[in-house]
Amino acid sequence: MVIRVFIASSSGSVVIKKRQQDIVQFLEANKIGFEEVDITMSEEQRRWMYKNIPQEKQPAQGNPLPPQIFHDDQYCGDYDSFFESKESNTVFTFLGLKPSLASKESEP
Repeated sequence: MVIRVFIASSSGSVVIKKRQQDIVQFLEANKIGFEEVDITMSEEQRRWMYKNIPQEKQPAQGNPLPPQIFHDDQYCGDYDSFFESKESNTVFTFLGLKPSLASKESEP
């Protein structure tokens, strides 16, 4: 099982870069294994990401922007969803992982 974070390494947007960095730093700090998938380096990966984001999560116009998070092939969400789960201390559930012992999610 792999958490995959779809990023754009050559994005000109400071907001996108900061959001990607926030997710990566959180995963690293919590020792959650993940793989970065750079959609600017692979047209195939970009198309896969676009195709596998549920219709209700697609933007009204244009393509979904990175970062986008998947657990294997299962869509978890975008940065806003990640941020909400972080604020409510439910990131492990958001990612489809078992909660860590330090997490609020592990409490009965």
